[in-house]
Amino acid sequence: MAKKLMKGNEAIGEAAIHAGCTHYFGYPITPQTEIAEYLAKRLPEVGGVFLQAESELGAANMIYGSACTGTRVFTSSSSPGVSLMAEAMSYIAGSDIPAVFVNIMRAGPGLGGILPSQADYFQAVKGGGHGDYRCLVLAPSTVQEAVDLMVDAFDLADKYRSPVMLVGDGMIGQMMEPVEFKPRKQVALPPKDWATTGCKGRKPNVITSVFMDPEVLHQFNLKLGAKYEEMKKHEVRVETYKCDRQMDLLLVAYGTTARICKTSIDMLDELGIKAGLLRPITLFPYPEKELYATAKKASKVLVVEMSMGQMLEDVERILKGEKPIEFFGRTGGLIPAPEEVFDLAKKLVKK
Repeated sequence: MAKKLMKGNEAIGEAAIHAGCTHYFGYPITPQTEIAEYLAKRLPEVGGVFLQAESELGAANMIYGSACTGTRVFTSSSSPGVSLMAEAMSYIAGSDIPAVFVNIMRAGPGLGGILPSQADYFQAVKGGGHGDYRCLVLAPSTVQEAVDLMVDAFDLADKYRSPVMLVGDGMIGQMMEPVEFKPRKQVALPPKDWATTGCKGRKPNVITSVFMDPEVLHQFNLKLGAKYEEMKKHEVRVETYKCDRQMDLLLVAYGTTARICKTSIDMLDELGIKAGLLRPITLFPYPEKELYATAKKASKVLVVEMSMGQMLEDVERILKGEKPIEFFGRTGGLIPAPEEVFDLAKKLVKK
């Protein structure tokens, strides 16, 4: 199939249709508004439903209701908009139903700015809403990967009956790259016999997150915990770059920041400094074993993020002080330059 030049946001919308998504409910907020704009035209062309809600709160609860019917449905937003959706996200997790959320992150906190950021890591991987729940979180570093992971997100949501979130910074949403919509892989998924599709000929299905008996709620939370452990066993995704050697420095970065780090690593190679990159593709479940094993081959570790060091906390937790860990971050919409990472890496290796 021929490749097509597409903006990231529009490619994400088309990928959802390719995945069999038929319903989208959302509210415009930069830098992801083009997802909604694209789907407003495209979904009706394929017999789907697009509806702009009155707010992110409304959109997220429409997602909740639609997901209860077994429909493939998603919404997209950015940072403060996702915060408004967090309550419904918790209800969706607490009701054991699948849905997909996309967060094209902007700089914060507060209203912040529309330029790229990775400051919603905590929000994405620690739940974001209330209660003992998690989202499976996917973090692409190219528009093509955003397309591929968007398709996977719907399968993973159905497989685990869980909210799945795809996160990218504003660069992923706004830049244009060639993409290919590959034939969908046939994946064996469990039947949606839980869905509220009308109860003629069967017992009614009741979907709820209300468990007044504390023992029943306790058992449900244990069930959720077991689900997340299954994700850790089977869904970890990670990329390594130039890590098949002993390294002076291991860089850890995700999303578009990881692309910047690859350039820095190539520049370091020209000086004879051996560096490598570990890029988590799943932010939850995090590639803990892979990070630990790869870091053993490096003298030092450098975490690079467009935040104040949110993923840094997980790297420190996993490595448990066994390696010196340094941090380089840019916030407010500032993007690290390869030369900045290169200069810092040189200094760290010479320490």
